[in-house]
Amino acid sequence: MKVSDVAAKVEQIAPLSYAESWDNVGLLLGEAGQSVQKVLVTLDVDREAVEYAIAQGCSLIVAHHPLIFKPLSRINQSTELGRLISTLIKHNIAVYVAHTNMDAAEQGLGQWVAELFNLQDVKVLSNTGVQLYKIVVYVPKGSEDAVRDALAAGGAGQIGNYSHCTFQAPGTGTFLPLEGTNPYIGTVGTLERVEEVRLETIVPQQHLHRAISRMLVAHPYEEVAYDVYKLENKAPVGIGRLGRLPEPMTLRQLARHTEEVLKTTVLVGGPLEQIVEKVALCPGSGGGLVNTAASQGADVLITGDVKYHEAMEAQARGLALIDAGHRATELPFVKRVAAYLAAEGCPVEGYVPKEASILQPLTDS
Repeated sequence: MKVSDVAAKVEQIAPLSYAESWDNVGLLLGEAGQSVQKVLVTLDVDREAVEYAIAQGCSLIVAHHPLIFKPLSRINQSTELGRLISTLIKHNIAVYVAHTNMDAAEQGLGQWVAELFNLQDVKVLSNTGVQLYKIVVYVPKGSEDAVRDALAAGGAGQIGNYSHCTFQAPGTGTFLPLEGTNPYIGTVGTLERVEEVRLETIVPQQHLHRAISRMLVAHPYEEVAYDVYKLENKAPVGIGRLGRLPEPMTLRQLARHTEEVLKTTVLVGGPLEQIVEKVALCPGSGGGLVNTAASQGADVLITGDVKYHEAMEAQARGLALIDAGHRATELPFVKRVAAYLAAEGCPVEGYVPKEASILQPLTDS
């Protein structure tokens, strides 16, 4: 297995095009053709994670937070980042990052956290939208299954948790093979009428060219008739999730439940005996979604890194807050990505630091 193979598997659920424009995702260190003995999945590429990767013989780290976020003018080993990069290069360890693209993915981090809370009727909180296209291709009867499979393998036909989504209708195709052609059906110089199937499906922009390429390889015709349409509707991807609790509970109860689910200590804003049911959540730093959550009728927003003025705005809008911390709300990334890659045949090590938070409450001990 190569780095590019693992990257392709991650990008099946979190395409790079889903990332915010300011983000730095994908292969940040190493070569796509580099061999992979073992993969380490972690939240952060810090000293502890790098040392663990070396000890376990990992040649690829898949992380959520970028190792390199701002452009570097130098790699200075007197800095921690410089030392980390030098160590990774010395041990031939590649680094691949899935950050805001994994946040926005339909089956990504936001959805995983929503599942931990068993939210019902879940939808995207802030839809960032991904351009969709429709591919329409005309296939001789009997070849439609092979072409459908090729389109699906290229990333087309995915709607929610359903793959191979197409529509087909029968019809008659006509063509006259000219001199120099080698027709799959028919004879040079004779007008042919062939039973054909109109096969159509949708595809996100980032998979468009790959889906077309695979379709052309699978199609039996020498010259393939197909159309591509740009659609107005967008793919349902974006930041955060909005859903309903299985049963209403007080804000106090939900705060305690959040601590149990995410194994952390929370901060709470709002009347503790307030009844809450409609929950907005955003792993990481989601305080900027206070107005979005309030405008969609959420009773409470669960996120991390809430700033003072964001908390004031939530209070003014009547939106309760549960700040569970940046890291705690994102740690499900490690378990889910590690499990996904293992199911895809990758040799995986999941790495979670000993402490759930960088900052800890002061105790007597």
